[in-house]
Amino acid sequence: MSLATISEVLQKGNSKEVVRLVEESLAAGVSAQDILDQGLLKGMGELGTRFKNGEVFVPEVLVAARALNRGTEVLKAKLVEEGVKPIGKVVIGTVKGDLHDIGKNLVKMMMEGAGFEVIDLGVDVDEEKFVEAVRTHSPQVVALSSLLTTTMNQQQAVIEALKAAGLRDQVKIMIGGAPITQSFCDEIKADAYTPDAASAAEVARAFVA
Repeated sequence: MSLATISEVLQKGNSKEVVRLVEESLAAGVSAQDILDQGLLKGMGELGTRFKNGEVFVPEVLVAARALNRGTEVLKAKLVEEGVKPIGKVVIGTVKGDLHDIGKNLVKMMMEGAGFEVIDLGVDVDEEKFVEAVRTHSPQVVALSSLLTTTMNQQQAVIEALKAAGLRDQVKIMIGGAPITQSFCDEIKADAYTPDAASAAEVARAFVA
């Protein structure tokens, strides 16, 4: 049984089979780190590329993400034992006045699939909560989601609040959502705009590389 099989089964979203294969690999003496990197995360990464290319859609990603979570649960204790650390931390949330979470949840799943620890603040998050989360968790990346033209400016409010708190230079700020554009990103001086969840994970990886 190769780790490529875990990657393939994960992309099909078969949680039960992923759990079985992960347990089998551990029993066969494969390291948790290898199972995570070459099996689970590789599968999620490949699915992310297919999602970006329009070959698979949101439902397939959600089902695969569930399989990823089930697989990593099995690995958790072993990863701790092996001293495996996440590649970085991301604080994510949908800004104040906006209750949309599908886009945010997709980005969260892709970020976790890329090896990040993700602190999800939920929806309708005001700038103070973002500031507090940066103070508490010291993330490398803050990801702001906004699905409404009426809440876009809240992304700028978060950036200003982080500046006022003296924390702006400690984090990379990524923004996204239906009405967001690269020119808006430049205008509010965020660090990156990405049009989809898979690209967001790639950019975040590049930031911590």
